[in-house]
Amino acid sequence: MTVYLVGAGPGDPGLLTLKAAELLGRADVVLHDRLVTRDVLSLVRSDALCIDVGKRPGTDTPGADRRQGEIGRLLVEHGRTSAVVVRLKGGDPFVFGRGAEEIEILEEAGIAWQVVPGVTSALGVLGAAGIPATYRGLASSVTVVTGQTRDSGAGSGLGHEPNWEALAHTGGTLVVLMGMASRAAIAAALLAAGRAPDTPVAVIQDGTTPAQRMVRTTLAGLPVVELGAPAVIVVGPVADLGRGVRRRSEDGSALTGS
Repeated sequence: MTVYLVGAGPGDPGLLTLKAAELLGRADVVLHDRLVTRDVLSLVRSDALCIDVGKRPGTDTPGADRRQGEIGRLLVEHGRTSAVVVRLKGGDPFVFGRGAEEIEILEEAGIAWQVVPGVTSALGVLGAAGIPATYRGLASSVTVVTGQTRDSGAGSGLGHEPNWEALAHTGGTLVVLMGMASRAAIAAALLAAGRAPDTPVAVIQDGTTPAQRMVRTTLAGLPVVELGAPAVIVVGPVADLGRGVRRRSEDGSALTGS
């Protein structure tokens, strides 16, 4: 009996690993996140027990923590009675997925577990949209952060929000996950810390799926973007790549447009 923490990737079932697809076809029980797509869930065998354990947006942190406790209880319950249990998480289990916390619960219960990594939306969604996370002479680093701030009401349970002042001075590419509800606060914090108002920004909704939409704007324009979740926010010069515009390197010097 084993519980597998499986990354479902950013949405496109073609981006699942071979091992993830094989486990979905074998699983007796699948506990999946809210944003795992129907196309991915279609790979689960028809007689398997499929349980939606996703947290809904707008819940407060204590409510989210109670829900996480219920997930832990279900993992232990089914891990003790079923041969193959899949805990299916959007993206990668260890990128803002609380996978490590669930492993701790399984360890305490003496239940065997394995992790099957997935394509994180922080990179996969950018790639599908034609935006490189790094680019020679333009962005030599990439930083991935959660956008769930203390006042966003999203209930991340992460304990603290990113240091936006430090991130404003990091340079490179900033990728914000789960940030649409707090996009105005994020933009204000980065601007207050000195990031230029005309810093390029791309917002990608439903990345890698047929419903994918992308809006390109600037940091000053981010608050008025009207795309909904799930969406990835990309901040930095790479967000302008592929548009035939003049681009700026990290030190502000001009580069040739694409």
